[in-house]
Amino acid sequence: MDSLSQHLEGLKLFGNKDQVEVEEEILKSLNMVLQAVTGDQQLSGSLLETSEIFTTLGQILTSHPRCAVPVAQVLAELAKNEELKQPCIDAGLVSALLPHLESSDQDLLLHAGRAIGRICYGNNTAKEALSKTSVAEEMVRQLRRAENQERLEIIIDILQLLAENDSLKVQLVEADVQSVLVEILQRVQDSPEVDATGILKTISDLVISLLLGDESMQKLFADGTGLIYQRISSWLMSPNIQMQLTGALAVANFARNDSNCVKMVQLGVVHQLLDVLEKHVDDGDVTVQHAALSALRNLAIPVINKVQMLEEGVAKRIQMLLRSEMPPVQFKLLGTLRMLMDGQVEAAETLGQEPALLNRLVQWCEAKEHAGVQGEASRLLASLLRHSKSQEVVRAIQEAQGVKHLVSMTTSEHAIMQNEALIALAIASAINLEIIKDAFKESKLIPNLQKLLEDEMTSPEVKYKSLGLLCSLLGSGDLRKQMEEAKVLDTLENLCNHSNANVVQQAVTTLQILKSNTQDSGLFFP
Repeated sequence: MDSLSQHLEGLKLFGNKDQVEVEEEILKSLNMVLQAVTGDQQLSGSLLETSEIFTTLGQILTSHPRCAVPVAQVLAELAKNEELKQPCIDAGLVSALLPHLESSDQDLLLHAGRAIGRICYGNNTAKEALSKTSVAEEMVRQLRRAENQERLEIIIDILQLLAENDSLKVQLVEADVQSVLVEILQRVQDSPEVDATGILKTISDLVISLLLGDESMQKLFADGTGLIYQRISSWLMSPNIQMQLTGALAVANFARNDSNCVKMVQLGVVHQLLDVLEKHVDDGDVTVQHAALSALRNLAIPVINKVQMLEEGVAKRIQMLLRSEMPPVQFKLLGTLRMLMDGQVEAAETLGQEPALLNRLVQWCEAKEHAGVQGEASRLLASLLRHSKSQEVVRAIQEAQGVKHLVSMTTSEHAIMQNEALIALAIASAINLEIIKDAFKESKLIPNLQKLLEDEMTSPEVKYKSLGLLCSLLGSGDLRKQMEEAKVLDTLENLCNHSNANVVQQAVTTLQILKSNTQDSGLFFP
């Protein structure tokens, strides 16, 4: 440590010597400092932080070009220490390093880029400090001037680190980084000499990073006139899978608010996404399918879009993916269909009677090795019943043997799924209890409901809906008898003292009907 102290001091004492001699001494001291910090960062960290080395290194960078490479090396090592990143920022070292990215010296370019990247990586404070400098504009300028792939990749890596900060995202967009990125993407695709795979992915990742910030995303969208959005169509139609993926992910990110969603549907992006999906139906790229379905699901959130997308046959077209054997695709397909069905009576009634869809849903409901797919399949079945309120849909789901899966859904560990199942079953029993009562008995619906009602961990909302469903079931003599045998009456009497008023009221009502000799159930219809 004494040796390190000497060399740190030595970096400051060259004022009265010849320039060449000064630089030789600086290089020698820098080499010793580099060895010290490389050998033990923690021991040297506290000494470095209290020294004036950061200011001194900045001065050397600007005054002694011959020493730039070892200075950059030292900074790259220092920046491995979290505690030393902020002092680097405070001393203006990132700004001092930026001009060296223009160097034709590959070693300097590499070490300067690595130093900037490490100073910024995982350091929100450092990035906030950088947002108060002109680093975004400078990096975009360097990107425009990058004449070879190695330089380009180093600058893109730095930009990716900067783009982790929302303020810097906005500054990069305002500096028109998107124009440069679009130009490079096109140039790389058009050049047979460039190894396109790696650089296309790197640039595409940066584009998507810029879209992750709300303000930067909105600036890039510009009501559908922004350059990135304007290029989405050509990316989706590209034979290059990476570009298809970039296009789909861009749509999914632009579709984070309703106004953008409505505009994009008006501009016709939906069928472009469907065209991409059709290319990947059989043995296609899972990531592209996943991204395109995510985009469609987001686009379907506004009610006005659901109506238009259904009118244009979206629900029909995406069913081509029912034959997919890839769980991530199955999961996203189910979520997209469920979003489209939300509140759409006619569509739910139509889809709820399609044997191919229902049979596939029942098959996925049994996919115990993929809990996400299993859950989404059950939720879509419940959604079809809930939104159609159709006797034909009840019959179709019963014939497909889907009722038992809705009963199983009442025991889910997720309250939202329990509620959805209870509502769907209450609707089904209110519409046509006769055709599904046997399925209820076989799948042990009443024991399931009794367990929910007796479990202290069950939420009041779930208990209330469970009681409502019991009321609906009392319309069947067989089910009434099953309740009596299971001593559901005792369970109901206990609930009359529940802390929740709604639960108490519903328990009293159910108890009165169960005690009566009539089968007038006072059907619960959510």
